[in-house]
Amino acid sequence: MTTIQQSPYLRQQRQFPIENVKDLANQTDHAYIDIAQKVNARTIGVFSANVNQSTGESYYFTGSSQKQQSLRRVYNFTGAGNVPHGLNWASVAKISHQSFGSYTDGTSWFGAIFGTSVAVAGLVTFYVTSTNIVVVSGAGAPAISSGYIDLEWISTL
Repeated sequence: MTTIQQSPYLRQQRQFPIENVKDLANQTDHAYIDIAQKVNARTIGVFSANVNQSTGESYYFTGSSQKQQSLRRVYNFTGAGNVPHGLNWASVAKISHQSFGSYTDGTSWFGAIFGTSVAVAGLVTFYVTSTNIVVVSGAGAPAISSGYIDLEWISTL
């Protein structure tokens, strides 16, 4: 499976006229068209399950000269509990808030929320330890027959 790592370029600055309302309206229309064309031309990446993939994003944390990269991996699971992630925890700088999950009771699909180890009534949540992704099912949440966790993290290069 080929993974496409592209994103359309959208400029971040534009000089808007401040003295002529008609020119300002014209520039606003052009800005809207630029945004619409870039959104409609977007490329959606395909990520394989159980393989670390680069998202194509890189970072420099404040005060550090070391380049960091964003990685993503999709993990399949059945039942609440531990899902071994196999990450080299020494290279993980931060688990991204963009991590998310989804699960099914065999009939419908539901979202799993990242970020809490506390069982929340009616919800399935997950958090990450140094060895596992821990899936927690709160009282009254739909039964889990299977699901996936899309884990994203910032790692040293």
